Amino acid sequence: MPEYSRRELLKLLPAGAICLGAGSLMRSALAAWPEAAAPPLNFVFILIDDMGWRDAGCYGSTFYETPNIDRLAAEGMRFTDAYAACPVCSPTRASIVTGKYPARLKLTEWIGGDKNGKLLSADYLHYLPLEEYTLAEALRAAGYATGFIGKWHLGGPEYYPEKQGFDLNIAGNDKGSPPSYFYPYRNGDYVLDLPGGKEGEYLTDRLTDEALKFVEAHKDRPFLLYLSHYAVHNPQQAKAGMVEKYRNKAAAQPAAGPSHAMDLGRQVRQVQDHPVYAGMIQSMDESVGRVMQKLDEMGLAARTAVIFISDNGGLSTSEGTPTSNVPLRAGKGWLYEGGIREPMIVKWPGVIRPGSISSVPVISTDFYPTMLEMAGLPRRPDQHRDGISLVPLLRQSGGLAPRSLFWHYPHYSNQGGPPCGAVRSGNYKLIEFYEDDHVELYELNGDIGERRNLEKLNAAKTAEFRELLHSWRKSVDARMPRINPAYKPPK
Repeated sequence: MPEYSRRELLKLLPAGAICLGAGSLMRSALAAWPEAAAPPLNFVFILIDDMGWRDAGCYGSTFYETPNIDRLAAEGMRFTDAYAACPVCSPTRASIVTGKYPARLKLTEWIGGDKNGKLLSADYLHYLPLEEYTLAEALRAAGYATGFIGKWHLGGPEYYPEKQGFDLNIAGNDKGSPPSYFYPYRNGDYVLDLPGGKEGEYLTDRLTDEALKFVEAHKDRPFLLYLSHYAVHNPQQAKAGMVEKYRNKAAAQPAAGPSHAMDLGRQVRQVQDHPVYAGMIQSMDESVGRVMQKLDEMGLAARTAVIFISDNGGLSTSEGTPTSNVPLRAGKGWLYEGGIREPMIVKWPGVIRPGSISSVPVISTDFYPTMLEMAGLPRRPDQHRDGISLVPLLRQSGGLAPRSLFWHYPHYSNQGGPPCGAVRSGNYKLIEFYEDDHVELYELNGDIGERRNLEKLNAAKTAEFRELLHSWRKSVDARMPRINPAYKPPK
């Protein structure tokens, strides 16, 4: 009998074989199978909440200090045109673990959102259906230990991470933000379940402690560590020493213009100088550094891929407007670039050329097929229907076939964004606003700030993109908002 490696054995199986009831048996068989090939690739997936595209030094920030994220970029590939599948959290999170667009999932709003205006927001699921075969389930079926630590926000207890393919769930629940960033992590009746802490313990540090324990416990088998920080989401709370440090730094920073400017009917932050937010960024960056250091100490760095991304754009138009996304327009809750373009870095030792930069547009649905291929596992095209593997980009062995990226947000965001949809194809991007059906067309290569609406100047491209967006919505059976009969225009 030929001596196949575990990966080769898995490639010989039909894509559905493992998920049809033989998971534990198959894991046992794989554990006993002779392994002639290299050990399986580990994954550390780091998801940040509300981090803006320009909130790291390697993306142009001169105020926030992110040496560890910058080091990660220097050791891997930094993406300039990476996107979240939604301008708010829950839908993007669902897209990562399913490989499907939020519109296809019918999970298009942050779970708990219910704002209406001229239109009634579209109905949406308040949970990630258990019928979805998640990335964690696919990796666990292949023998991976799977750990989830941090923010979940994809449904109540019956839909928690441990029901969706994760062996371990620490701090993942149905809430979208922590009650407090300081132990005992309490705000009224809401207490984050993290027992055994100490007074003054900081949440970002504690979640990192738990992540390091997971790495230590699973150093001898392949693992997926999904570290989903609550940071840098509100409430804005940072360590006192860091706040003082950045307050002094802001005071010494020469003014380059007004700190805020009116746009879209709101005051939008133009300058990164918020000392508390900067402290939160620093703590988050220190977490990245601690995880990378642990991988080095355990001798795992050479066979562990590290992926870093945010779930939506930085908060810049409301709720304290703690960061600036300039030169991008708007931020979280909007389909302008500031709301959906993300910092994204992938480190794949021995494969990605250190310091690589990719300007190819990619989106959060792509992680599922990408990570399966990185692990040498069969893809599951019936599941991750809206994602494609980025391995050719990571290997720099070829490009991706031209494609369009789509967004559907049929809701009113807390940050002022109206119901709308968008499509990007090549360097052009069209946004359609559902209240009055008007559209805006931008050429991003020369107008990253989306200030020059080409709708009338390029009527043919506008019509083409509008039809493209409408056809896509029909193909995924997207739910649309409806006229609100109770709406009364403001006086």
